[in-house]
Amino acid sequence: MSLSTVSSTVPCSRLSPISTTQTKFLTLLAKTQPRRRRHDLSFTPSPILIQPNHHLRHAFSNPKSSFHRPHCSGEAGHSDTTEQSSVTSVDDNEEARRSESSYVALFVRMLGLDNDPLDREQAVEALWKYSLGGKKCVDAIMQFHGCLNLIVALLKSDSTSTCEAAAGLLRSIASVNLYRELVAESGALEEITALLSRPSLATVVKEQSICALWNLTVDEGVREKAADFDILKLLITFLEDDDVNVKEAAGGVLANLALSSSNHKIMVEVGVIPKLAKLLKGENKGSKVIRKEARNVLLELAKDEYYRILVIEEGVVPIPVIGADAYKSFRPDLYSWPSLPDGIKVEQTAKSPSRFGASELLLGLNVDEDVDEVDEAKTKAIVGRTNQQFLARIGAIEFEKEIKSERPGESHKNQNQNQQQLTLLPCVDGVARLVLILGLADEVAVSRAAESVADACINEEMRVSFMEAGAVKPLVQLLANNNKEGVKIPVIRALKNLSLSRTVCKRIEGEGAVPFFINLLKQPEISLSITEQILDVLAHLLDPSKEMESKFYEGPVNGSKADTRKEALDGSVISRLVQIAKTASPNLLRKAISVIEFGAVIDPTMDTIISEDITTVLDVALRQRVLDEPENEDEELEKHLLELEEAGLTISAASRLLTKLLDSESFRQTLDVTLFSELLRKILRSNLPLHYKDWVASCLVKLTSLSSPSSSLNNPVNVEVTLYKTIPSLVEQMSFSSTPEAKEAAVLELNKIVSEGVPEATQALASHGGVEPLVKLLEERNERCVEASLSVLYNLSMDSENHTAIIRAGAVPVLRRIVMSQRPQWEKALRLLRDLPV
Repeated sequence: MSLSTVSSTVPCSRLSPISTTQTKFLTLLAKTQPRRRRHDLSFTPSPILIQPNHHLRHAFSNPKSSFHRPHCSGEAGHSDTTEQSSVTSVDDNEEARRSESSYVALFVRMLGLDNDPLDREQAVEALWKYSLGGKKCVDAIMQFHGCLNLIVALLKSDSTSTCEAAAGLLRSIASVNLYRELVAESGALEEITALLSRPSLATVVKEQSICALWNLTVDEGVREKAADFDILKLLITFLEDDDVNVKEAAGGVLANLALSSSNHKIMVEVGVIPKLAKLLKGENKGSKVIRKEARNVLLELAKDEYYRILVIEEGVVPIPVIGADAYKSFRPDLYSWPSLPDGIKVEQTAKSPSRFGASELLLGLNVDEDVDEVDEAKTKAIVGRTNQQFLARIGAIEFEKEIKSERPGESHKNQNQNQQQLTLLPCVDGVARLVLILGLADEVAVSRAAESVADACINEEMRVSFMEAGAVKPLVQLLANNNKEGVKIPVIRALKNLSLSRTVCKRIEGEGAVPFFINLLKQPEISLSITEQILDVLAHLLDPSKEMESKFYEGPVNGSKADTRKEALDGSVISRLVQIAKTASPNLLRKAISVIEFGAVIDPTMDTIISEDITTVLDVALRQRVLDEPENEDEELEKHLLELEEAGLTISAASRLLTKLLDSESFRQTLDVTLFSELLRKILRSNLPLHYKDWVASCLVKLTSLSSPSSSLNNPVNVEVTLYKTIPSLVEQMSFSSTPEAKEAAVLELNKIVSEGVPEATQALASHGGVEPLVKLLEERNERCVEASLSVLYNLSMDSENHTAIIRAGAVPVLRRIVMSQRPQWEKALRLLRDLPV
């Protein structure tokens, strides 16, 4: 129906103020409409909610208007026949429908921009109340073309009542699937954003506006338009609003937006994760609705690996939902002496047990002064274990809702969905819950818990938290006793991520995990992925650098521990490692070499390693193809740098092992010194990152000294080590060291190298950027440092190609100040100035 039709149906010839009777009539019609059913409105299942206008329901009180009076007057009405009453009722309903259409048309017409603002306000309020009657009422309004633009225009009004009614009407219209896209196309998103951006806005207006966004963002196409930076910033601000309804609505909009993965990036950039994690953890007391919406948003974001790390960093941990039945196998130790979650027993100091068990119950409330204070990690572990075990014992840890399916295929589909379902818990409870699940009998639940442990081990704090909560022991037991690959793979992955902490490494080895990993490694039928993860764990547990450091700082390894390691790394294991290293990828090659190197550390004779074809492994490790490749274009530069980093790790590990093996006389007799010297010299001249050349240079010097004992700097090998390792390291030390002593030592060593006439030393120094740090050292108060810098710069100035670099570094003003101030080095400074073209 068009507006021209409206004018023909309205009996008045001019626009008049809306009467109370007209408003009450539409209100009554809304009351008499059938209640909304599920197929009438597009309500979407949780987490998307179409919110009703609760605080306006009082407007639907039964008004005592003329429309409630019977159409026939007098007592004669009571003597009518049944047929006459029926005909009268039909006529009344038809008349009511015609009147309804007329009055709705009138109110829509009253929204026009040429009407009085008060009339427009009354009209939009009447239509808003009328729209609460359901989809049929909304349909009656939306049959007039252009009404949406008139409603959206009212959002610019300065009147709070007008803005509230307009936003509420848009909220009702957006609850219907058919009109949601039309509302978005009418400019409602932009106007609602402008409205919410006002500095002082009534709470009711904020609630209606955000709820309109909540309903609009049900549609996926609208979600992409609504994921605007300004809207998201406003929503985050409203999460801290004093009104609960506003906070819930803002959380609902964010939950809808998070359903589209394309919105995740901008949501994270705006900062939704810290705000929602704070609400979820209950640091500010909030309603169940806002906590539910916060959980939904974070779970959607946590589907991305990177965003999951950000979520965990905020103190919430993803936990698998395994069903209430899985916890029935939980058996707490009710009558054992109390212990800490990580398995450490509490010392029993009481001479005799108390009569009624009070000493056990009150354990920990009275701590002796000589007992070390329990650290924060252990305290959190105790609290978390107590909470989760209590919930498991009373059957309230998880409530599983049965989903009845009408179709045969849906039950299996729902079961698969439940197996992938996650929830979020604060760190204290989440860590304890995962440890509790690891001890259950359900293998699917255990494997999912192990995966969650692996995902949650993102930093040292989380790894230590899992160790204190007692996660290491059940994981090692699962590794030893469960032979199913579906359980072993996540368990190995969890132990691998836990082993990144040196503290947890000791606990893993203390639980006897090394022999189990070695036994798995010996099995030739295991897959390549499992082999890689096992080597990863062993490379962390049996790290040679940690072993040597422990000997110096933590005392010698006790006998039983050392014997266990020797027994584990027997000849068959070394043979298997050599076999893996010959055919493996560079990543596996590096890890295998690291474990073999550990065998060389604990076995000084190295007979087991030398008996294998270890030289072939070293030859493969030192021949990295990436060193022969030219530098790539900008688009592939990042990939090339990553390949260089991986090659550097492998080369460094091989150089360390070769350096250690050179101590064996029998190994030196079988080694092709010329071949390995050429390989190491080639690596030294390559573009490998400098810190990976440390062991290469050391190994090359040691290898050369065994073949030709000359230690002169003019020895070709020593010259290359000086040019490609020593000088770049000294330049780096001068540039980035934070201590004056280190800078002084570096410049003195450089001066010594240059003064002794090492060939091409000045060219190497200039090419590695040594001019600028040398000029900066001229401004130091250390006289030795200034004198050495002047000497090196003077040698550099002998080559005219270096003049430009010296002048560009700002040497001229500094040299002039030294000369003018008559410092002890003024003569050298003057001589250098004369050599420069200034």
